[in-house]
Amino acid sequence: MKKLELKIAFTEFDNENEMSSSEQDLLQKARNAGGLAYAPYSNFHVGAALLLENGVIVTGNNQENVAYPSGLCAERVAMYYAGAQYPDVAIKTIAITCKSKTFHVGEPLSPCGGCRQAMSEYEMRHKSNIRVILMGETGKIRVVDSIADLLPFMFKAEELKNN
Repeated sequence: MKKLELKIAFTEFDNENEMSSSEQDLLQKARNAGGLAYAPYSNFHVGAALLLENGVIVTGNNQENVAYPSGLCAERVAMYYAGAQYPDVAIKTIAITCKSKTFHVGEPLSPCGGCRQAMSEYEMRHKSNIRVILMGETGKIRVVDSIADLLPFMFKAEELKNN
């Protein structure tokens, strides 16, 4: 038996002003989308903005339902729309922001496991890494260059195939 260690690399910015204007714009679009979220139960608004390889920006926000499993996260709303409207276009970057009506979100929060797995599917489908930008309401911003940094042991389609 041996114990192994897994490390990830990420970039951390102190604020948006350290980022490119296009990344700042993507974060603003994610914040705007989050402001339109339907979140009457959690009061937790999440916005996502995707930059596609063709330059199109697609946004999404969380959509809750009184039957909680019936809701959908902002990341998947945006990704599934992009997949339906632009099926052959890769996602270059996703910016994700969050805000609560009941507490201050001062740290970047990471996507849930289901969204991480959905993002990994898009990376594998298009054979292209997705840059992930994470931000709370204020404060630091974390960036990873691939969903594999957030989901190192992702479930892959090859694992379902007989060799």
